Amino acid sequence: MTTYQPDTSLFCNDYYENSLSFGNSIISTLKQIIADADKSLNNHFSEKKDIHALIYDRAWFIDQVLKKAWEYSTLNEVPSASLIAVGGYGRGELHPKSDIDVLILFDATEPESQQEPIEKFLTLLWDLNLNIGHSVRTITECKDEAEKDITITTNLTESRTISGNDDILYKMTSLTGPSFIWDSKSFFKAKWEEQQQRHRKFNNIEYNLEPNLKTSPGGLRDIQTIMWITKRQYGANSMNELVRLSVLNEEELDMLTRGQEFLWQVRYALHMIAGRPEDRLLFDHQRKIAELFGYQDNGHTLAVEQLMQKYYRTVLQLGELNDVIIQHFNETILLADEPDEVIEINERFQIRNNFIEIKDPSIFATEPSSMLEIFLLMAKTEGVEGARTKTIRELRNHRHLIDDNFRENPVNTSIFLALMKTKTQMVTQLWRMRKWGILGRYLPEFAGITGQMQHDLFHIYTVDAHTLQVIRNMRRFRFADNKDEFPLASRLIHEIPKVEVAYIAGLYHDIAKGRGGDHSVLGAVDARKFCEKHGLNKWDTDLICWLIENHLLMSMTAQRKDISDPEVIQEFAEKVQDKIHLDYLFLLTVADINATNPTLWNSWRASLMRQLYTETWRTLRRGLDHPINTQDYLKDREESVLELLFDKPYREQEIRELLAQLGQDYMFRNTPAEIAWHTEAILEHEDSSQPLIELMETTDREHEGGTEIFIYTKDEQHLFAVTASVIENLNLNIQDAQVIISENGFTVNSFIVLDDNGSPIGDNPLRIEEIKSSLIVALQDSSNYLELISRRTPRQLKQFKMPTQVIIHNDAIKQMTVIEVTAPDRPGILAMIGRVFVDFNVQIQNAKIATLGEKVDDLFYLTDNNNNPISDPDICTKLQESICKTLDEHTKN
Repeated sequence: MTTYQPDTSLFCNDYYENSLSFGNSIISTLKQIIADADKSLNNHFSEKKDIHALIYDRAWFIDQVLKKAWEYSTLNEVPSASLIAVGGYGRGELHPKSDIDVLILFDATEPESQQEPIEKFLTLLWDLNLNIGHSVRTITECKDEAEKDITITTNLTESRTISGNDDILYKMTSLTGPSFIWDSKSFFKAKWEEQQQRHRKFNNIEYNLEPNLKTSPGGLRDIQTIMWITKRQYGANSMNELVRLSVLNEEELDMLTRGQEFLWQVRYALHMIAGRPEDRLLFDHQRKIAELFGYQDNGHTLAVEQLMQKYYRTVLQLGELNDVIIQHFNETILLADEPDEVIEINERFQIRNNFIEIKDPSIFATEPSSMLEIFLLMAKTEGVEGARTKTIRELRNHRHLIDDNFRENPVNTSIFLALMKTKTQMVTQLWRMRKWGILGRYLPEFAGITGQMQHDLFHIYTVDAHTLQVIRNMRRFRFADNKDEFPLASRLIHEIPKVEVAYIAGLYHDIAKGRGGDHSVLGAVDARKFCEKHGLNKWDTDLICWLIENHLLMSMTAQRKDISDPEVIQEFAEKVQDKIHLDYLFLLTVADINATNPTLWNSWRASLMRQLYTETWRTLRRGLDHPINTQDYLKDREESVLELLFDKPYREQEIRELLAQLGQDYMFRNTPAEIAWHTEAILEHEDSSQPLIELMETTDREHEGGTEIFIYTKDEQHLFAVTASVIENLNLNIQDAQVIISENGFTVNSFIVLDDNGSPIGDNPLRIEEIKSSLIVALQDSSNYLELISRRTPRQLKQFKMPTQVIIHNDAIKQMTVIEVTAPDRPGILAMIGRVFVDFNVQIQNAKIATLGEKVDDLFYLTDNNNNPISDPDICTKLQESICKTLDEHTKN
């Protein structure tokens, strides 16, 4: 079995005795032996030797070290004491930095009488820097503790004697076996619940950005759970016995073995690279492992993305197997003594104890359409918890029959379309179809995105998992308990004429990712073929394709354009054309953002989406041929402000004069309520030589809006940089920024901020006072504002060091220079960009701030000191170069 054998001559008695004669030299000698063995094993791994041999040989080698330590402590002279390996080490498996779990087990002798040799034994192991986990117990104590704790029982289930009398272990395993504690049924129930709880921590999704090799769904712990249950029920000690016991067939055993081998290889490499016990596949480790395994970047995917796609597809297969085996155990252990309750559905299917099953094992071969029908029946039949083991196996065994003829069959297309229309359990069935390999067979284009990931912090799920999450989110909008978080979406989902149109658009919106080209356009082509094949009418087909082609339109408009500008709303409305398109697009966009990365959907984005929807709907009601008259719009806005301030002690003339000083651009970019608040604050501000700082929530809606920081002070070029620096140092995230210079030389700045949890500051007087006082101090003495940036770069962000990209162009309509900056996200980045603007003597008029995972995608509107666009090409080039150099140097630090 093994291909590597440690140098056993190092453990001969003469050598060992000589080592002892030098006193403490045993520590240095054994350390050197361990280091040599580590080096040899790791070299064998790099040479791609058998991973099983390496894992088992490392455990064998540590056995030899512990045996010598046991002798050194003189515990070998105590006949009632044994050294027992437990847990993974008890299975004879050991990765480079895995815990070495041991039990010092006593039969009759009390452990207290052997305190000195026990301490001598453990001290030596600690001095050798071994990752030792230990316990000291009698046989009776083992039984008592195991009875109380399923984890201890599990550890003791996997135990073997390293040194000492093996009869002691036999007595202990007998007393802790299913005849005395945790019988097979209770053990299975506990381990199944333990697995379900563990999976829930990962949202029951195998695909996470930085997965845990052990505990993520489809990981090594799932394999171990299967073996624990099998051993408890049948006394089996190896995977090969699963076939004999009819738990698996030969093909499934091969799949399980190959999956474990791959995960072992990744874990071994992870321990080598991390140099410590580590099971999280962190970004920095992913890249290094991909390189170690020989993956290389190609035209469409990075090396690390290829590695992770193999990982995701492996754990998906293992998750599929885990489902089958757990269901098998459920039937053979938990429900074995339960009376069968059988309910007939039709001539092909029936329900047995709440699980659907086929009546005839050959039904999928004789009537292949049944492979889709079963999912439709599970969706429509109340109380069905899943499928029975034999049914799942037969389904998997016959899925190869899903070919082009199957896909073109009108019976099958009508079944799948009916599934997309079901009111209950539709998403659950799509997840099952994906896990059991049916969805990718029926929709080959979906198979192309299975396990596909993007190596960034923006997309936290693979494309296939994200796609099904989008549909799940749209389903969530229907439920009352999500109404507070998604009020508009919860209303619109019940108003659209055909909800399945939204679901199909969600299914295909990212279907073409990873092919090269515009995935929105390519996805629409695939969607049109799907719609025509499934008999959708032309209107629904065109709507679905339009949604896919434009699924990024609404989020990009809300986040990157000034949606307070009527021209922006008019342009967006002309693309949308009518309320039906607007409603569907809003639903798809909100579901998409939340399925990409839940942290992206914060209260400010929610308010931007609502504002864009509301203003667009007003424009559509008014008619696209009747755009807003600018002068009438400004006049109405001014009158609205006067009305809001009617009962305040200000003269109408002074209000009008102040609004005139603030200018038309200011009036366009703020709501009447905001203008009234600003006006009142300015008129009440007594000392114009001191900065005016005020804070207000932008909305009273619970899950929407942000906190506006309003600043009114004498204009200075560095104000934006100073303010951004202070805000970032206060652990606040800037979502939007508005900079306007009034005719009297004052700057009117508004920053929309959220706290680190993505929420407004709220009614927190101490926090508000801290923000105000910090800004006042900084604005009064801004000479050291750069030193204010003290936030550390988070670990994940450090792994992304793409070069800064800067695009500069002039907006002829707005008469401003537009600068788009895309760079790795780092603390202090806005302040640094602001400092560059100061150096080039340009003014910020407006800014749209967007953080997308590991990168920022910011938009700045600038003018020169004469409020004109920057017209000199040389200055634009130097400005571009300076921003890139400044941010790239900051990224390296």
